[in-house]
Amino acid sequence: MTPQKDKIRVGAIVTFYVIAIALRYATNKTSLLQYIPTGFLKIIIQGIGPAIAALIVFLAFRIKPTQTLWGNYSNKIVPVLLFWGLPFLAVGIITWIYKGTFNTVTFSILIYGLLEEMGWRGFLQPALSSLPKFANIFIVAVLWFIWHLNFELSSANLSFFLILLFSSWGLYAVADKTHSLIALSAFHAIYDIYSAADNKSPVLSVTLIAIFCIWIGYLVYTKKVITPVASKLYPH
Repeated sequence: MTPQKDKIRVGAIVTFYVIAIALRYATNKTSLLQYIPTGFLKIIIQGIGPAIAALIVFLAFRIKPTQTLWGNYSNKIVPVLLFWGLPFLAVGIITWIYKGTFNTVTFSILIYGLLEEMGWRGFLQPALSSLPKFANIFIVAVLWFIWHLNFELSSANLSFFLILLFSSWGLYAVADKTHSLIALSAFHAIYDIYSAADNKSPVLSVTLIAIFCIWIGYLVYTKKVITPVASKLYPH
């Protein structure tokens, strides 16, 4: 089979996107989930489309994923604690201090991010790997934006698209360096964690920025370790 990166598999991309869009519409624009209370399960279902679409395409078109949960990390504990455990505990402690309850929404947001990243960076980005970097990032950002089904011409939507474009650039780099869906889901979720917060206090903002900087520092620090591993596991 011709390596996935050597050509653009149009049929696989179209199939992926049709399924992802259809599931997004069904779970967000219809009454399909009306009897499911707002919470963990509803959030997961609303973001599951890209993951299901990617899994179907991987099987139907016999495509081998280049992104896995652990990616280049042989130590499975450190990435989980750093990328998932750190924001979960930090946000939970902050909400406990301010509201007297431990916030568990962060966990559902991380799962939501994982499900999206299985599609956007897990399938679509590698499927477009033969394109120039900017073209790859731009196309993924546009399709990602359309998938949200927000078509109102407004400054808010323009800002949202620019956020997705900038995020696609950053997530492209994370995917390229780590091949880890856990890392991708964390970087994906950091913005959503802040957006979902009831109390957007300065403490929360500083904490999330600090966590983001820690993640960047960790990627930079481990670059000399993970890059040689990546070249063996995922040769270009």
